[in-house]
Amino acid sequence: MKITKLLPILVVLALLSITSCATDSMDEDVVNSIEIPTPPDAKEIEIEIMELINAYRINEGLSLLEQHTTVKAVASTHTDYMIEVNNVSHDNFFLRKQSLEENASANHVSENVAYGFNSAESVVNAWIASPSHLENIVGDFTHFDVSAEQNSNGKWYFTNMFINK
Repeated sequence: MKITKLLPILVVLALLSITSCATDSMDEDVVNSIEIPTPPDAKEIEIEIMELINAYRINEGLSLLEQHTTVKAVASTHTDYMIEVNNVSHDNFFLRKQSLEENASANHVSENVAYGFNSAESVVNAWIASPSHLENIVGDFTHFDVSAEQNSNGKWYFTNMFINK
């Protein structure tokens, strides 16, 4: 085969290998920088959310979920992030998942997020009414915690994380 026909293929292979290496090292650096902050004290709305979720689980014949301070700390970092970027999302979930696997011995991790609800009952009812959020509430988990914070306009942001250990 002539070198002129091989050259484009070699260039593509070279670029793919460079991109792959850069991505791997970047992800590793990001993952290695995860630190678990001290969780904030529980707010009344957070306690009510956890009580409502456990009451729902009991009503469905499921076991109670236990609070977990590391889950609380990780959830809090995401709630703060959502407020900072002014967007409710699951951005960077893989980092929270890995952090809980490494620091809380989690085998399975999931989360519910929400924005704008004014009470524990309203946010839990919205999650229960949503099949994908309900799946987390009734899922095979052992521990959970929730973070609720208000932005500068008084709107609530919520991150509810579940783990199985």
